[in-house]
Formats: sequence, structure tokens, C-alpha cells
Amino acid sequence: MIRCLNEDVDGSCKNVFKAWAQRTQATDNPLRSDPDDAELLLHIPFDGAVKLKAICVIGGSGGSAPSKMRAFINRDDLDFASISSMAPLQEWDLQQDNDGSLEYPTQVAKFSGVHSLDLHFTGTFGAEQCEIHFVGLKGEYSERQRRAVEAVYEARPVPKDHQVPGDMQGSHWSVS
Repeated sequence: MIRCLNEDVDGSCKNVFKAWAQRTQATDNPLRSDPDDAELLLHIPFDGAVKLKAICVIGGSGGSAPSKMRAFINRDDLDFASISSMAPLQEWDLQQDNDGSLEYPTQVAKFSGVHSLDLHFTGTFGAEQCEIHFVGLKGEYSERQRRAVEAVYEARPVPKDHQVPGDMQGSHWSVS
């Protein structure tokens, strides 16, 4: 389930994910940070593995768009205290973009096999409150394959189970 820490209205983080063709349409209830803190931590889980190639962010007008974005992958336990001491997988300085024409490329080798993505937005372009209208993710999806793995472990090897043809037993290998 998509969730966001420090959002002004609970559940508004789901409104920023929409079809690419609808990215410029006005969002009824955009994702906004609390008025006293322009910081958001957005958690996006995936049903399978994703190779993430680019991220697009459309922020609010009047300087309320986020100015920095940091990405973390495959973590379900992040909060503001934990990310303050962690190095992100990648970090971007964002630009004000109202039409979604800017894509921020990822280092694809680092963003392969992504099962969850955490985006940390900090700062604005002058406003007290951070506002996001659209988040787009570009990449390749592969279905998660979950199945049992059958493995046999031997606590003590049984020599009869490991027969070698001929007279090549143990340390008596013939070398020609």
C-alpha cells in the first residue's frame, strides 16, 4: 500500500499516481506536506521486480514544488529519523516543472530488482509547504515468481552415494 509520512491530508499520496496522458490535469487533492515542514517521505511498493529507469515529478506552483529528491530501495522500515543518517541510492536536484517534460534518469544498474521505492522530498522553491501533483515512474516490470525451493543437505557424506567410475577413488587418482 502506498503511504506517505508528513502528508497534510491522509491518503492524498495516492492521487499523484495517474496515467501519463493525464499528468497535466489538475489534481483535486494533491500531495502536500504539513504546513510547518516542507518534507515528505513517499513509500511505493511493487507487486513484482522493477528495473527503474527514470522518475518524473510535477510539483505545485508558486514555489511549492520540491527542490530535492532522494531515493532508497527495498526498505519497509524507513522514517525521517532513519533516513537522516543513511546515504541515498541516488539524489537529484529538482527543477520546477509544471508539464512533466523533465525526467530524472536513474543509475539503472542500482535500480534493478526493486520491490519497493522510497522517495524523500525536501525543500521547496520558497514556499512553506511542499506540494506534488504527479509522480511518474518509467521502467520495466517483471512478475515476482514465488515458489518453494527444494534443497538437500548432508550432515555427513555417505561415500556410497558418491561413486566414481573405475579405480579413481578418494586420493588415489591416477595421473597420466
